[in-house]
Amino acid sequence: MKNLCGWCLCVLMLSGCATRLDGLNYQATEPRFDLFAFFDGSVTAWGLVQGRDGELIQRFQVEIEGRIEGDVLTLDEQFTYGFGEGVTDRVWTIERLGEGRYQGQAGDVNGVADGQSHGNAFHWTYRMTIPVKGQSLEVRFEDWFWALDKNRIMNRSYLQKFGFDVAEVTIFMERHPTQ
Repeated sequence: MKNLCGWCLCVLMLSGCATRLDGLNYQATEPRFDLFAFFDGSVTAWGLVQGRDGELIQRFQVEIEGRIEGDVLTLDEQFTYGFGEGVTDRVWTIERLGEGRYQGQAGDVNGVADGQSHGNAFHWTYRMTIPVKGQSLEVRFEDWFWALDKNRIMNRSYLQKFGFDVAEVTIFMERHPTQ
C-alpha cells in the first residue's frame, strides 16, 4: 500500500510538469510562427509514431495543400503510410479567433480542436478515435509546433488516454518555395 501511495503521489506531481504555454517565454522567441502564413501553399511532412515504450509503430509522409479565405485556413492533407495502411485524407478547417487563438474541425476529429499561438510555439489539442489492435480507442492529441525557420517546423504530438501518454508522434514539416 505504501508503494501504491508513493506511485500515485509521483504521478500527480509529474502530471503538473507537462509543457504549457503559460509561464514560458515563447512570446519573445524567434522566429515567430504564423500558422496561416506557414500553411498557405504546399507543405511536405515526414513523421513517425512511437508507442509508449519507444517502439516504432508507423511512419508516414504527408502532402499538405493550404488555402486561406479571410480568417479561415483549409488544409487538405494526404497521408501515405509506411506500414500497410495505404493512403488516407484529412481536411482541416481552422478559424482564426484573434489574440493568437484558433479553433478547427476535421471529419475524423471528435468535436472542435483548440489552438493557442505564442512566439515560435503553437499548441493544438483535439480528440480523435483511432484503430488499435482491431478496436476503436478515443484519445486526446496534444500537439506542439515550433518554428525552426520560416520554411521548417517541428511538431511533437502526445496521444493521451486517461491523462497518460500512450504514444508519441514526431513530425518535421517543410514549406515548398512559392513561385
